[in-house]
Amino acid sequence: MQFWTAEFGTFWAVRPEAGLPPVYPAEIEAAFEEVGTADIENLAQAMNLSSPALIEERFRGRRRCFCWKKDGRIIAYGWVTHGAEQVGEMERRFNLHDDEAYVWHCGTVPEWRQKGLYSALLNKIIHQLAAENTPTIWIGASRLNQPSIQGIANAGFKRVLDATYRRILYLTFMWFKESTTNYPTLIPDAYRIMQKPSERLIGRVAVGWYAGE
Repeated sequence: MQFWTAEFGTFWAVRPEAGLPPVYPAEIEAAFEEVGTADIENLAQAMNLSSPALIEERFRGRRRCFCWKKDGRIIAYGWVTHGAEQVGEMERRFNLHDDEAYVWHCGTVPEWRQKGLYSALLNKIIHQLAAENTPTIWIGASRLNQPSIQGIANAGFKRVLDATYRRILYLTFMWFKESTTNYPTLIPDAYRIMQKPSERLIGRVAVGWYAGE
């Protein structure tokens, strides 16, 4: 275990009942699909994995994967969890309700980057999950990753809050900075999702003890 760690995150959401974002098209023609078991090897190649074991493990939980395909090859992908999901960067589990969705671990094959596939994929996922009556769709990103933040905004997600996480040995702190313009009614839900049950909220800072999550 590292003596200390620090992460600077943003948390975004879409509430379909409040209106869906406009369609954001990719710059190339590609097919949007949900990845099935027949495409596990294809997805492993796109994710640059030496074996499909990680993908098979994920599919055994409440996880799905959506992708762009070009000529039968997966060129971009994004994972979706319905319900709680472990978030290693923040050393905690995000406590989503079973009917909520969390979008995570998105990627584009290197030779297909800079073509708007990331934003277009997120936008497609939003519309797909909205059609399935998902009440809230969440996504997180590092504040240091400006290209990812721009892609998330392009797709139609709205910023809910920023979170700065620090751990010094076993003592943990999570500072929250709320958005004042987007989805204010979702701020309590964001706290519920990101705060560990063992943490105590003092103002906008959650203080806790690291137990090896």
